[in-house]
Amino acid sequence: MPRFVLLEHRWQGIHWDLMLERDTSLRTWAIDTPIVVGIDLPARSLPDHRRLYLDYEGEISGSRGSVRRLDEGTYTILEWQAERIRVVLDGTQLVGEAELCQVGGTSDDDRGWIFRLGKVI
Repeated sequence: MPRFVLLEHRWQGIHWDLMLERDTSLRTWAIDTPIVVGIDLPARSLPDHRRLYLDYEGEISGSRGSVRRLDEGTYTILEWQAERIRVVLDGTQLVGEAELCQVGGTSDDDRGWIFRLGKVI
C-alpha cells in the first residue's frame, strides 16, 4: 500500500504539507489552514518531494524552516486524474475519504486546488 504523511511546515508562517507516495516520489500539496473534516480548504500544488520525507522531521536545508510529522499512514486510490484525486486515508488522525480538485484559472500556473477530508460529493 502506498504511504502518506502530513507535515507541519514552519517557514514564512505555518502550513501543512500533505504528501502522497506515488512511484519514486511524493506528490505534495501545501494546505494553509488547519484541516477540518467536511470543509473545502484551499491548497497549493508543490513540486514532488523525495520519499525521505515520509519519515523525516527536523530542519530543512537552505533555511527553509522545519517540519514536524503530524500524521502518517497508508492510502487507497479511488481515482487519480490530472485534475482530481480521490483517496481513502488510513492514518492515526486522518481517516476516511479525501479529495484534491484543481479549480479556477485557465492554465496550470494560475489554478489552485481544493482539499477536502470527509464526505466527498
